[in-house]
Amino acid sequence: FDVGDDINLEKIKDDKTIDRRLVAPSKYFKNYHIPLAIELPRPHTQENSRCISTKLHNFGVVSLVYKIPFTESLDSLRAKINDIDNVYNEQSVLDAGVIFKQIKEYIKQPRFFHLRRSYVLIQINPESDTTDIVKFKSDHGSTIASILRFETETLSEYQKNDILDGAIGYFRGDLIIIDTEAAFVYDDEYEEFLDFFEFANIQQLELQYFDRVLDAQLNKVYKRETQSLPLKSFLPFVSDFTNDPIDDLGKLRVDISVITEQLENSVKFAGEPYYSELYQLLADKLELSNWKDSIKKKLTIVQDIRNVYQHKTDIVREDLLSVLVILLIAIELILGLLSYLK
Repeated sequence: FDVGDDINLEKIKDDKTIDRRLVAPSKYFKNYHIPLAIELPRPHTQENSRCISTKLHNFGVVSLVYKIPFTESLDSLRAKINDIDNVYNEQSVLDAGVIFKQIKEYIKQPRFFHLRRSYVLIQINPESDTTDIVKFKSDHGSTIASILRFETETLSEYQKNDILDGAIGYFRGDLIIIDTEAAFVYDDEYEEFLDFFEFANIQQLELQYFDRVLDAQLNKVYKRETQSLPLKSFLPFVSDFTNDPIDDLGKLRVDISVITEQLENSVKFAGEPYYSELYQLLADKLELSNWKDSIKKKLTIVQDIRNVYQHKTDIVREDLLSVLVILLIAIELILGLLSYLK
């Protein structure tokens, strides 16, 4: 959930009414992206909601992870996956709403909520280390593909193959299939994967949010709803102490550029080619590059608009300076003539 411009994690740490959780930071994320883990406020306990992780991110995001036991067959999961997803999407809104009320005073421009994103990870413990993955995909591939698309019917061979062809694994009996809205993991050592899926989901959330903010700003320009420059903007020195559309566009561009750059460079996979491949596959399925390209193009347009404003301001300042010079010369001539006439 995107709940504001940013969250002051330091002040939340000092708030004794907010229970923190001790969680070892992942070695795969850089220091400037270490979220604050907290407990769900009572009476919304983790046991009641099956929420196993609640994190606050300094760029204005609340993320929740739910672990939902399911002991029936894959065919049964295919029939129930939509209902399960809907139930926990609604539960997440309730839980995030309780958290938002508790931390609202520490959020810059709070709003519940600007945007939200969810991603489903289906995990199965392998029956043995010698599982024939080729046979497993052959036997259950159609069902898995339908589950990942939240469909109750069997998909076409083309769609099924498109989903299954991107499967990867590290050991002989491992299997990971990643799709746009859900992933399937056939591996009992999956905990480290959760951080990657959570972070990629957050990345897409923030990129979507920034894309929406830029759209709104550009729509104002297209509809000629931008504010006219105030008179103070054209005065040297005085303009430094005023806010105008130039400042707003500049700050927007800087804020978005900084956060997107930090998000893009937060993950580090030195010496971990398998995890790097996994995360790249996840980023491709979530189309993070397309979102980034869209934002970069719009930031370029914002910069062009800012340059137009700045150019207009510079021209008016030059004209004002010219008028002042002319007035001074005229006053000097008038004073000279008056002195001569005396």
